[in-house]
Amino acid sequence: MTEWEAYKGEVKQWLDDLDAFLQHGGYREQDRVKEGISAIRSEIDHLSVNDSAQLTKSVEELEKELNENERSSEATPVEPGGHELPPLPYAYDALEPYIDAEIMYLHHDSHHRAYVEGLNEAEEKMEKARRDNKYDLITHWEREAAFHGAGHYLHTIFWTIMDPNGGGKPEGDLLSMIERDFGSYQRFRAHFTAAAEELDAPGWVILVWAPRAHRLEILNAELHHYLSQWDVIPLLVLDVWEHAYYLQYQTDKEAYVNNWWEVVNWPAVQRRLEVARQVKWRPF
Repeated sequence: MTEWEAYKGEVKQWLDDLDAFLQHGGYREQDRVKEGISAIRSEIDHLSVNDSAQLTKSVEELEKELNENERSSEATPVEPGGHELPPLPYAYDALEPYIDAEIMYLHHDSHHRAYVEGLNEAEEKMEKARRDNKYDLITHWEREAAFHGAGHYLHTIFWTIMDPNGGGKPEGDLLSMIERDFGSYQRFRAHFTAAAEELDAPGWVILVWAPRAHRLEILNAELHHYLSQWDVIPLLVLDVWEHAYYLQYQTDKEAYVNNWWEVVNWPAVQRRLEVARQVKWRPF
């Protein structure tokens, strides 16, 4: 199988996953997403390797529409206990050799699914407590909601800020703000990398927009929710739990972190920044 045929196969699998997601009511306004899926399916088998730019453009346009849906303020609210595992935006093996297919499958289909299920259970238990006016276990379920909820939301971002064609450097406003707030891209990357490598507990490194400070910051989060801050919006997240890398890198967390930069989806981070910057509080 040629690389071109393999890429077309990955796109087809991604479209199938999106279809399954849409069947579960993934978006309230999903007609244009369905049209994008149909358009790619109608052309993909007729495209040759010389048409690779055309297919890439179609995929990027569909990804843009998905991002618009995701951040739409008109999205249907999730009922308590109604969270679902989002599909990966690429095949499980798409990030190789940097992240193995086996890791991606276990990480997404097992670990992330467990966070979704844990969050749903916690929300359902708290809803029952409100109905029954019985709060003897509320502290436990609040802890469960914090842990599993943060795990679910961070992983949902994590999948989207990686891409098979990622890596390189950010551009445009994102690069300008990184240079403004960290001195240079090299200093930002060194800080982010060191924060990941030196984090003792399982957890995350997160580039955030701080609406109160009107600037970018780098934060750690132990587990999913300790040592972080409120009043910030995550832009770029790196999972440094052992389940994110151990099967491939074992104890060499440094190699995992350094290789991860090769799959960072900077355009997705830029889109998150564009939306996040609309939130600005009075600075103190």
